[in-house]
Amino acid sequence: MTGFKLRDEITDIEVIAVGKAVRDRRKLAKAYGRGRWRKLKGLALVELPDSSVHKAELHWYEAHGIGRKDMKAKRLLK
Repeated sequence: MTGFKLRDEITDIEVIAVGKAVRDRRKLAKAYGRGRWRKLKGLALVELPDSSVHKAELHWYEAHGIGRKDMKAKRLLK
């Protein structure tokens, strides 16, 4: 799910994959540059396009010097 706004800091951050375990690393390097790409997940409050606010599990890619890219809300939590 895309098209949301972060309403709070991301908490409970965990690394899912690093280095060759990141399946999209070639696509990421082509789009954003070479780096030590990691896939991470965490929890945060998000505002959806209909203005409702929910806690969601977020997944994104990150590399040093490049920052967070391709953030997605994987599921909404109650």
